Amino acid sequence: VFEVDPLLEQTMGDLWALVRLDGEETHSQLIDSSCFPHVNVSQAPSPSVKKRKVSLIFDHMEPDEMAEHLSYLEFKNFCNVSFLDYRSYVVRGSVRDNPPLERSVMMCNGVSQWVQLMILSRHTAQQRAQVFTKFIHVAQKLRALQNFNTLMAVTGGLCHSSISRLKDTSNLLPPDITKALSEMTELLSSRSNYSNYRRVYNECSGFKVPILGVHLKDLISLNEALPDYIDEEKINLSKLQHLYSNINDLLAIHSCTPPFEANKDLLHLLTLSLDLYYTEDEIYELSYTKEPKNPKIQPVAAVKPPVVAEWGSGVTPRLDPDTISNHVKQMVDSVMKNYDQNQDGYISLEDFEKIAANFPFSFCTQETDRVGQISREEITSYLMRGMSVCAKLGYNFKDAHNFHETAYKRPTFCDTCGGFLWGVIKGGFHCKDCGMNCHRHCRDLVGSECVKKHKNTTGSCPCTPAPDSRTKGSSCSASFLHHIQATKHMPFFCTQSVRFKVGEYFCLFVTFYIFDLLTLRLFCNFLSKKSLIKLTMIQC
Repeated sequence: VFEVDPLLEQTMGDLWALVRLDGEETHSQLIDSSCFPHVNVSQAPSPSVKKRKVSLIFDHMEPDEMAEHLSYLEFKNFCNVSFLDYRSYVVRGSVRDNPPLERSVMMCNGVSQWVQLMILSRHTAQQRAQVFTKFIHVAQKLRALQNFNTLMAVTGGLCHSSISRLKDTSNLLPPDITKALSEMTELLSSRSNYSNYRRVYNECSGFKVPILGVHLKDLISLNEALPDYIDEEKINLSKLQHLYSNINDLLAIHSCTPPFEANKDLLHLLTLSLDLYYTEDEIYELSYTKEPKNPKIQPVAAVKPPVVAEWGSGVTPRLDPDTISNHVKQMVDSVMKNYDQNQDGYISLEDFEKIAANFPFSFCTQETDRVGQISREEITSYLMRGMSVCAKLGYNFKDAHNFHETAYKRPTFCDTCGGFLWGVIKGGFHCKDCGMNCHRHCRDLVGSECVKKHKNTTGSCPCTPAPDSRTKGSSCSASFLHHIQATKHMPFFCTQSVRFKVGEYFCLFVTFYIFDLLTLRLFCNFLSKKSLIKLTMIQC
């Protein structure tokens, strides 16, 4: 009966032998194997039979497919929020140290930012209009799926000022797309305490994902409006009943079954895409790069965007290296499964470039050991280098530094905030490996990796390195690099820095890898303000 699974067949054989040895005759008849259908092993489906090939290219994905997989990720996060998580938010009024709610905030903000970046990554206004139109269709499918939380995130990204200011792009949008956007913003408007959304949501049945921030706001309002006690001695049971009823309505949605199936490979792609993080300044800089300011054009009154994840304001994306590495591994496995036709560990560069376009910006020029092909290891290296930069705050750089409390004999600047470090008795922290200096309260905010130096450096004081030392990664050059990274949060890697003396001047030679045009422009603008710096760029 169990010949399909040899291990199970052996286990069941041992069980029947034990029953016959120690049991009675009736025991061996407890399970009637005659009712089990006989399986012909030769006719069993082969595990090597491939299913429909899934495209991992953004331009090939259908809006409905994208909306369903975003809904899957959203619903998964929503179901992870427990009763105790809601209670913690009501009591504390914050999502900090509440991982399930923090993940919901990151998901919502990540989708909104991803929408902006995918539009801004296109070179022409026509291409940007096409991506904009595609996300409108995604939003319409989200509305049909009754996934209001992701709908809020997508609509918020489309209405963001970095997108709405693109007049050349908006002029190419069809009237029906503009009308659809207006309908979405009207549905999600905060006017009259989200009255339009509440009316539509209450009419929904079956699978649905609420705007979590709206309902959490209701819990906070209810908790603050009603007293905990009546007559200073009796517990206000009515308040507890109302809170329980509201939370129970949210928990009841967990039992709903999504009306769609998700593909793991597409989930891996979207998960890694949403891990990217860019600051508001970088997004606006890219927007102005695509369509510079034109003083002759009168600004058009933009549609007021819905407030995205207002309830999670102040929450910064915190992705640890293990999580990012796991997401990259899953993504690479999915790529190789769908595009490695020869099963030799390589895919074509053409396919790789299309897949890399799923991410808003290319990370760097990738060198390969085969002409026209790229290996699994090279793809992993490419994505890890890019994610370590674009998911800036995912890595805890503080732990990478060899910090020690230090007394500064001369005025020194903090490499994180730029403020003074001054104090005879332990005025700050100094990294003995790279020479970085920072305040005590800035230590947890370090945003740059430790560039270790040679051990044969001289100079006893951390703020006064030996002037005639020829040191690779000296404290002066390291401080310069850390200042740039901490101030501008620029995604680049410094591979080499050498400080040397020529006459009365100190010279600094720095080698950088810069991963996208936005970073290059920001970097050049920064250096152009320094009159003593000469910049030589080599394109690789």
